[in-house]
Amino acid sequence: MKTDKMKHKMGRGKVVLKRIENPTNRQVTFSKRKDGLFKKAIELSVLCEAEVALIVFSSSGKLYQFSSHDMDRTIRRYRNEKGLHKMNNHGVRTIEVWKNEKDELKKAIETLEIKHKHLAGEDLSTLGMKELKQLERQLRIGVDRVRSKKLHELVSDADEKSGLDSSDHVIQRFIPDGRCSSPLNMNHLGFPSG
Repeated sequence: MKTDKMKHKMGRGKVVLKRIENPTNRQVTFSKRKDGLFKKAIELSVLCEAEVALIVFSSSGKLYQFSSHDMDRTIRRYRNEKGLHKMNNHGVRTIEVWKNEKDELKKAIETLEIKHKHLAGEDLSTLGMKELKQLERQLRIGVDRVRSKKLHELVSDADEKSGLDSSDHVIQRFIPDGRCSSPLNMNHLGFPSG
């Protein structure tokens, strides 16, 4: 019996709070809810003699505001309560921006220091198998790049000293006297016959 009564109950169900995808519906909802919010702010200020200031920016950047008293006075009062009375609005914003940037840079430095330690083989106890394999792969790639650059430098130095171009030098490394008795041998080394 109780379940039958529950089925017939009228009322609004829970509203899922997520962004409204349809722009028209979103604008209608914004307008209705904004009006309701301002109505409540007015009621709060009148019924309870509260000092109320409400600022809303729409998604398009349009400003809507209500203040039961002078808005600037209420904002000054707020800033005094928060200990921000000695700074102007620009100063407050600048300090907040710099503080956030400092915190982000500090985190980035900490992350880079940890990665540097890992690359040096230090502080590996915090890494799991997946991270260790990834680190090993990064180190292997790094070693391959270093060897490749080293080989390139050695070949360049040898070419400068001998006056040979790089391809002649590579061929001479495989064939000590610089001659080849048959094209098959050259093909075997990976060079086309000519």
